[in-house]
Amino acid sequence: MNKPVILIGGGGHAKVVADCILSCGGCVAGVLDDRLPPGHETLPGIPVLGSIAEYEKYAGDCSFIIAIGSCEVRRRLAGELQVSWRTAIHPTAAVSRFAEIGEGCYIGPHAAVNACAVIGAHSIINTGAVVEHDNIIGAYSHISPGAILGGSVTIGEGTQICMGACVRNNIMICGGCVIGAGAVAVKDIDISGTYAGVPAKLLKQIPENNT
Repeated sequence: MNKPVILIGGGGHAKVVADCILSCGGCVAGVLDDRLPPGHETLPGIPVLGSIAEYEKYAGDCSFIIAIGSCEVRRRLAGELQVSWRTAIHPTAAVSRFAEIGEGCYIGPHAAVNACAVIGAHSIINTGAVVEHDNIIGAYSHISPGAILGGSVTIGEGTQICMGACVRNNIMICGGCVIGAGAVAVKDIDISGTYAGVPAKLLKQIPENNT
């Protein structure tokens, strides 16, 4: 039987993760958040229980999911917290039986993850995103609402493909990138940074020690 779930983070993304878990018949025990006061309700009946540092109180009885959109914050917290991680897949998502989904992932409403795709741990495949066949999505990545990845795309760790962006088939994008909303990546990207436009071009390089 699935354990009750604790959400790490109580912002906007936590609302959709909580709704997903409840839609699957799961139980959300509450939220741990450093910015919200205990008792504050992220959604009706889902209270903030305390700060993230208090997670050990619940580690034996609950599973956890990091309900925070930031790739870097999810990476840091996943390394710090010694807990059982929960993966949340919305019942309207289309996930191939041949796909591989890592621990702690969230796959949102009407998202598609097709055959032989591999989704790294603690990644987000958000509402209506399309991850085509043979994609490899690095851990801690975020494929935002409406983003489309063609077949055989490889995305490095901690990369965000923003809303409505498209990545052509057979493209490789290195870790630590942000592909801006509506951008179209038509060639490999091997420099960590922020990209925008059609075709996507580098706007700002990210220093190596920040990836």
